[in-house]
Amino acid sequence: MPPHRRQDKGDFLDKYKRLISNTLLFAISSFSSKILSFLLMPFFTRMFGLGEFGDADLITKYAQLLLPVVSVGVANAVIRYGLDKAYDKAAVFTGGLAAECCGILIFLLCWPLVARIPDMQGYTALLYAYVIMSILRNLCSQFVRAKQYTRLYAVDGVLNTCLYLFFIVFFIAGLGWGIYGYVLATAAADLCSAVFLFTAARLYRYIRPRRFDGALLRQMLRYAAPLIPTNMFWWITNTSDHLFITAMIGSEANGLYVAAYKVPNVIMLFSTLFTEAWQLSAITDGGRGSPGRAKFFSRVFQSYQSLLFLVASGLILFCKPVMMVLTLSGSSAFNEAWRYIPLLVVATVFSCFVTFLGSIYMVEMRSGQSFFTMLLGAGSNLVMNWLLIPDFGPNGAAFATFASYFLVFVIRAVGTRRYIRLEMHPVRMAVTMTLLAGEIALMLAEVPLWPLWCGLLCAAVVFFNFWPLLEMAKRLMGRLRRRRA
Repeated sequence: MPPHRRQDKGDFLDKYKRLISNTLLFAISSFSSKILSFLLMPFFTRMFGLGEFGDADLITKYAQLLLPVVSVGVANAVIRYGLDKAYDKAAVFTGGLAAECCGILIFLLCWPLVARIPDMQGYTALLYAYVIMSILRNLCSQFVRAKQYTRLYAVDGVLNTCLYLFFIVFFIAGLGWGIYGYVLATAAADLCSAVFLFTAARLYRYIRPRRFDGALLRQMLRYAAPLIPTNMFWWITNTSDHLFITAMIGSEANGLYVAAYKVPNVIMLFSTLFTEAWQLSAITDGGRGSPGRAKFFSRVFQSYQSLLFLVASGLILFCKPVMMVLTLSGSSAFNEAWRYIPLLVVATVFSCFVTFLGSIYMVEMRSGQSFFTMLLGAGSNLVMNWLLIPDFGPNGAAFATFASYFLVFVIRAVGTRRYIRLEMHPVRMAVTMTLLAGEIALMLAEVPLWPLWCGLLCAAVVFFNFWPLLEMAKRLMGRLRRRRA
């Protein structure tokens, strides 16, 4: 075999080895926290009523809206520019820290305005604690990722989870702080994580005022600026349904909806750990001029798509017993939340597809395209929530979320082809979506023998989507054996 062909095959294997290795490490970081949120559901349903649970979740939703604004979105620039070897790491971190400190200072001056946010009376200090601690931790963790300290990042994820569990039990079960304990547990855990990362990674070495690069910071802020409203549009698409449900049909209905969202979070668990690793690979192994990057992106997306569809089909099939188990020790009123899970599962899958395509914009530094596509998605989500929730309740909101993500996915699938011609396998996707739609319809209608028919449809989804995963595994194992030989 010619030397250049052997080199290409070696590079191919190295790319996937790095992606798999980073995914496993990020899995250690993310899995514990995501699965803990899932497993704590019986505790929350026992400690909170429907309305109180919805209100507690609403505080965190408002905080997530404020995060990109207060942080001026600079954490996105820190990971992107920090991974690029053309830029000085100390200048990137110093500039990012300076921008976030300015954002926090302005945020503190806006206290009287923030206190006027609807439903936040009496919770303003909680909101500030959550936002500021999250910003500090996010800056440290993104720079640690940019330095590719993946093991340290994984350790911090486990540490943060353990701290969150401790504070949740201590504040809610021990001190009886209720909503205050729910929010403060996250803030306290984030503060401890930020201190840990800052110390363990010795990030203080990268704070060098003399190395402050105003031109670089302006460049970082130009990159981050479109991502601020983009993240807000993500928030609108993910959260406006909670606000609409609360306003139109009450906080108890929102409590059910929040409980239902915990099951699709299993998909977000896998997606988050993969996305964190994929962003590193997309920039370092799939940047501009990288050989075979279209094939690299296409093969990864094919496997990612198949895996998400498999998980989604299984979650839809078993959503009713899963919800009963999650609420076993809590209020039986939460059991009805299973009816909203199927549509939320499909919506979450397309949210993951949208994020994957967003990595292409990230590689190409086209943050403006991310902004435009999410603007369309957020706008359509607001309109559909207003139209559908009065007639269809929480499932109207779930469908609105799915439809808006599907719209953004289609726009990005077309728009990203000018940069990378990604093979989407539309026929397999269309067949799978038809099978999932049938599974959802039969389950919600509760037709006679629906578990049997839904099980058959789930088996068909497995049949159509298992082969790409098997093919990828065989290809990787074959090349690994040849390389060892």
